[in-house]
Parts: sequence; C-alpha cells; structure tokens
Amino acid sequence: MTASRTLKSTFAPNRRRFLKDVAATTALLAAGRQLLPQGAYAAASGPEVSGAKLGFIALTDAGPLFVAKEKGFFAKHGMPDVEVLKQSSWGTTRDNLVLGAAGNGIDGAHILTPMPYLITSGAVTQNNQPTPLSILARLNVAGQCISVGQEYAGLKLGVDATPFKAALAAKKGTGKEVKAANTFPGGTHDLWIRYWLAAGGIDPNSDIQTITVPPAQMVANMKVGTMDCFCVCEPWNHQLVNQGIGYTALTTGELWDKHPEKSFTLRTDFVEKYPKATKALLMAIMEAQMWCEDMANKEELAQICAKRNWINAPFKDVVDRMKGNFDYGNGKVVENSPFIMHYWADNASYPFRSHDLWFLTEDIRWGYLPKNTDTKALLDRVNREDLWRETAKELGVSAIPDSTSRGVETFFDGKVFDPANPSAYLESLAIKRMV
Repeated sequence: MTASRTLKSTFAPNRRRFLKDVAATTALLAAGRQLLPQGAYAAASGPEVSGAKLGFIALTDAGPLFVAKEKGFFAKHGMPDVEVLKQSSWGTTRDNLVLGAAGNGIDGAHILTPMPYLITSGAVTQNNQPTPLSILARLNVAGQCISVGQEYAGLKLGVDATPFKAALAAKKGTGKEVKAANTFPGGTHDLWIRYWLAAGGIDPNSDIQTITVPPAQMVANMKVGTMDCFCVCEPWNHQLVNQGIGYTALTTGELWDKHPEKSFTLRTDFVEKYPKATKALLMAIMEAQMWCEDMANKEELAQICAKRNWINAPFKDVVDRMKGNFDYGNGKVVENSPFIMHYWADNASYPFRSHDLWFLTEDIRWGYLPKNTDTKALLDRVNREDLWRETAKELGVSAIPDSTSRGVETFFDGKVFDPANPSAYLESLAIKRMV
C-alpha cells in the first residue's frame, strides 16, 4: 500500500478566530450581494449550466444541501435550477451516480466519504465498472451514534464494547442470531461500528452478523428485533430513544474526536465539463455550512431538516442533538456536548487527504479494498482539495488549512494513525480481515 504525501499538520482554529472569519466572510458576501445581486458569477459569464441534480439521504448531515436550496444559496451563485433529490438508500445513491443525470440519475450527492473511492475503483459497482467521482468538500465532522436495543439496558454500554461480547455470546447460545446494522458496506457507519466492536474484542466477521439497512428504516427494524445494534446519523438515534426502543451507547466523536464524516461529491465528468458550475455549487454549499454552524440558526435548521420533503421526522427528534444536548436514553444526559456535529468549525468543510487515507486503510482492513491498493493514485483521482482551496479564496475565507493533512490522529482506545505510515496502523490492529 502506498501512503499519501503528508505535509506538516495544520492547527484547529479557536472559536474567536472562527467567529471572526465567519463575520468577515459574511460582511464580504453582503457587500458582494449589493454589487452583484445575482451572485458571485453575475459579472462574469456565469456557470455553464443553471442546475444540477444532487442526491441526499434523510440525515441531518445533509443539512447544508437543504439550506443551500431553501435559503437561495444555489440561486445566488447562478444555479437556480439545482434539484436536491431524496434517495431511498446509499445503494440507490450509488446506482444513480453511476447513471448520471443524463441517464435519469444524479450529478452528485451528499455521501458517505468512502463511497466515492469505492465507486471510482469499481469495488462496489455492477461488474466492477468504475465511475469516477470527485470529493469537493466535507459536509461535517462527527455527529453519528451507535445505538443498542433496550434488551441491553442493564449493560449501560459506552465506548467500551467489552461487556457486549458476553451478552452477544449468551444470546447466540440460545440459538438466536445477533446482528449489527450499518448503512452501506465499507461506508462510514460500517467502519465506526466495526471499530467499536473490534476494540471491545468482538470480531464483526464472526461474533456478530453485519447487515445493511437504510438509515430511515433503522428504528422500525430495531423495534421488530431485526438487529441488536446499529450505527447511523441523526435523527434516528434520538428517535430510538424517544420511542423507548433502545439507547445511545456512544457518539462516534467519542471514538475519534472531530472525525470526518459525509462529503459532497460530483461525477468527475461534471467537474471537468462544467468547472464554473462546480465552483458555484461548492460556494453555495460552503455558505450553507457557515449558516448551519451558527448556533443562532440551529432551531431553524432543525425545522428545515424535519420537513417532509427533507428528513420527514418529528421536530423533537431532530432539535436537541443538533443543539448539542444529548439524552442517551440510559440515564446519561450531556448538555453542550463537545461531540456535537460541526458543519464549518474545526475545518469541518475541508477534505483532508489524510482523512480519506484513513478510510481507505480501514476499507483495506476489512477486505473492501485489496491490500495492494494504490492509495495515493486513488486519492489523486478523487480528492479535489485544490478546488476547495480555490473556491474558499474566491469566497474570502481566511481560515484555510495550510496542509492536506491534519496530522497524526489518536482514537479512544489509544490506537494511532499516522498518515505517513498507514501500514503501522494496520499492523497494530488485532482484529482485521484483509484480502
């Protein structure tokens, strides 16, 4: 496996600098609107097209797409005809990206970060035919959860999954199946729950069966006993708690603080054919991320997300965790959680290559990609942090990371991922399944 090039680690901006940058950017954008009411491209030739078809899954980390549409950010940047289209599952998202808009599919999507790599490589496509995709931005950091069924309430599970192992073995001993649900094989939710289980000595390939369930169907499936635990974004973990069906064992930020999560991806042929439209879409999403980050907007953001055309969930299932208030459902209550989802703060929008390398390394760990995968070549094809930088500069964003790497990352169990030496990380892991 070839490691990606690694530069010096960047710093995480403090809150004062972040607020100053957002205020400066907001002032710049306001001045620009007075001069260019139709958006950033009004004085130039404008985007090559006025619209694009973007997919999303009913999750709160798709919020920037909802906001960019509802608040007019797409229109402001010369893309008034953008369609933001609900997908029934990540498998459907994949299939529609492969089809492309010309084939009645979509041009881009809110997506699990590993998926553009798996699709570009052909690892998860029909007949293993590659469909090149480009990651333009990260949409958020953290904000996912691992939940377990009410039958395990007495265990009060948290980051340590060790007690879960004996309970699962006892259940299997009665002849019953035990299952862990993810949302897409090799995707972020799959990797988080596998990491958690393996850190507790539970082999996700032999001690428990892993199954794939669309996010919006997680709660219903837990209710009828289809699975013992699952990993997904909100509002489905909080909905599980509100319905008394299970509880949150941990937020994924407790596994890896400020971990990368979803990304904004476009078909590479769209990026190459429509470079101005690509930047216009990226500008709109960046502005929407800034809006979503503002705590003063969280209530309205929750109202937007809860709408029928977006997530279609009760407002009460959305709002609390969006504001950082977590009732885990097992007696643990945390307000102003440090593990709140971020859309813009902590360089949440920047698509660090080092983070994408971790996802590729984990997909190698679990056999979704072969051991001889040329990770640097794949990163070079998919990760377009260069376009993020160019677009951020045009928007007047000053807090631009000075490196494509966030540096060495440490996980809750003490494991360390050095982007300069991913092989050492792999060797340190006791439970894995590489091909």
